[in-house]
Amino acid sequence: MIVDVSICFKKRRRGSLTDNHDPNAEAVAEKAKASAARTGSVPNPVQYLYKTPKTLLNKGTGFLAGYSHSLNPYTGCTFGCSYCYVRQMPVSTFRGAEWGTWVDIKKESAAILRKELQRAKSKGSVTIFMSSSTDPYQPIEHKEQITRSLLEVMADDPPDFLLVQTRSPLVKRDIDLLSRFGNNVRVSMTVETDLEHIRKHFSPYAPPIPARLKTLQALASAGIPAQATIAPMLPSSETFAETLRPLVDRVCVDDYFMGDGSGGRRTKNLDIRSLYAQLGLEAWYHPSAYRMVYERLKKVFPEDRIYISQQGFEP
Repeated sequence: MIVDVSICFKKRRRGSLTDNHDPNAEAVAEKAKASAARTGSVPNPVQYLYKTPKTLLNKGTGFLAGYSHSLNPYTGCTFGCSYCYVRQMPVSTFRGAEWGTWVDIKKESAAILRKELQRAKSKGSVTIFMSSSTDPYQPIEHKEQITRSLLEVMADDPPDFLLVQTRSPLVKRDIDLLSRFGNNVRVSMTVETDLEHIRKHFSPYAPPIPARLKTLQALASAGIPAQATIAPMLPSSETFAETLRPLVDRVCVDDYFMGDGSGGRRTKNLDIRSLYAQLGLEAWYHPSAYRMVYERLKKVFPEDRIYISQQGFEP
């Protein structure tokens, strides 16, 4: 069920608004809800703040050390997946509000990126991971189009490589821009399971699995390089690999223990194990569980097209 969305604005110390009040605030909420009907629902209430960032390109480190930069069009994410590692990061823990119930919309992003991209390219190779701590195609993007504006900048002045990480069918809207990158782009579509009841249990506000599979088909038809990203790996059926094979030519498998940036400690703190226990599927919450999915994938994909954890996200 789609619920009401509230729009809020940050105040300056002197009491005036940092950003002018949007006279179409109700329209923003309505369009976000309309998009959510197609690309995932939103929790209630959602607080949207308009902010102008000082910078957009961040140095690639840790899990993303293979990239020169990461890029996040938004801060926060209304998909609010139960297992999201960002829940345990300072950007979330210092917020004072539940992860998934707030989003900062980064104003003037295109102009900022244009300058930063030129500066970065003057210093060497630029490879960009978009995004590391938000989904660039969450429902509010349907109205705000921050991500699209960034793609427009990068299409005009391309980085050496761009990876777009999302679980949203809204990425189809930007096929016209993505096609301009040729082979220097990859859309990494999260498909952590092929079972809708599992998806609803772990990430009820995320887009339906069938919609994501249709998106992979659309990307393939348009000639956009893409991969299916089974991350974090959730319980799936024995035919999951067969479902993916006609849609993509490469797959990445990752789990909490390899991919949450802490050897699984962040996930443990979220008590995700209890969600498995509720379904009687505790065996899937184990460092070796990914091997079962990997072996199933090997039956239909060439072994050199199956990537494990970090290697599947690298340029």
